[in-house]
Amino acid sequence: MREEHTDRRGEELSITRAALTYAERSHEGQRRRCDGAPFILHPREVADLLRGAGADDELIAAGVLHDVIEKCAVTREELNERFGTRVTYLVSAVSENPLIDGYATRKRALREQVARSGSDALTLFAADKVSKARELQVPGAKVPARRLAHYRQSLELLQTLLPSHPLTRQLGTELARVPARQAAVAHATQP
Repeated sequence: MREEHTDRRGEELSITRAALTYAERSHEGQRRRCDGAPFILHPREVADLLRGAGADDELIAAGVLHDVIEKCAVTREELNERFGTRVTYLVSAVSENPLIDGYATRKRALREQVARSGSDALTLFAADKVSKARELQVPGAKVPARRLAHYRQSLELLQTLLPSHPLTRQLGTELARVPARQAAVAHATQP
């Protein structure tokens, strides 16, 4: 997030600021798989993408918090108590169900869940996937075929349900940039 924590209308992003502090504590010590950088860089980028797309404070805050249920010891109840119903709904909409076995089955269920959750959830999902697609471009990053397939299926979903959104177009651009060599390796190593 930028230091001033205001949106382009000059309004203070108070929920986002609180969410950023909370997410930084929750993700403390976690690292990104692609490069070993602090994990918090991913939720920050998601929030920046949402902000750039004109999202409101609660949607940007959900972007900062979107991984706390999946990757941290945070419950929906705690999130609701701290950030309210809408932020919790959005974070929940983009959170996987850990009880579903199998990567492909779990990711399909996630896409279906997001598709039923409305345009704000789709926008958050798009920002998350743009950030993740950029991680695939990090030199030396491994690109598992199943992850690349999930991102491409996510793009298809977004092109159907959120076709004119700039983040949908951005995801297409980012996926097209995944080096052909990496995509070939991903295809060759597909389970």
